Amino acid sequence: MRIYEFEKEFKRLYLPLGMYALRIVGDACDAEDIVQNSFLKVWQSIDDGRQVENFTGLMYRTVRNEALDYLRRCRPTVRLDEIPEADAPAIDTSERDARIWRAVDSLPEKCREIFLMSKRDGLSNGEIAEELGLSEKTVRNQMSKAYSRLREALSDGHKPFFLPFL
Repeated sequence: MRIYEFEKEFKRLYLPLGMYALRIVGDACDAEDIVQNSFLKVWQSIDDGRQVENFTGLMYRTVRNEALDYLRRCRPTVRLDEIPEADAPAIDTSERDARIWRAVDSLPEKCREIFLMSKRDGLSNGEIAEELGLSEKTVRNQMSKAYSRLREALSDGHKPFFLPFL
């Protein structure tokens, strides 16, 4: 595997692997470190001559193993037998979560801020309006705009896409 191929796979898998690691360790910063360490470990093994048949599978297994090592070191009371395997459902869920976050990231700045305050932070429209110095109607309009753009960004052709947080 050449460096440009590795870079392409890095860009494709970074966010889904981060979502997978986050579900295992429960902390975004730790998950990001785990994914970065996993890519480094795999790159070093490829650089040493390892042939890779299934890069995606290798990366998910490496992230899982790195996450398990992290949990053994930092949270020894966690039951490791409850950690999800790096199987097709886990990969599909991670890829779905990554698609959602990419779509949320693509929202205009104020729209994204309002959407996250509502969905991530659990604030009401009134609380968001008060905190941002906006009218409730503006908040409702921005939420409507966010829903519309997310549905459009996440739809597969003409099929409606179910958003787990809607």
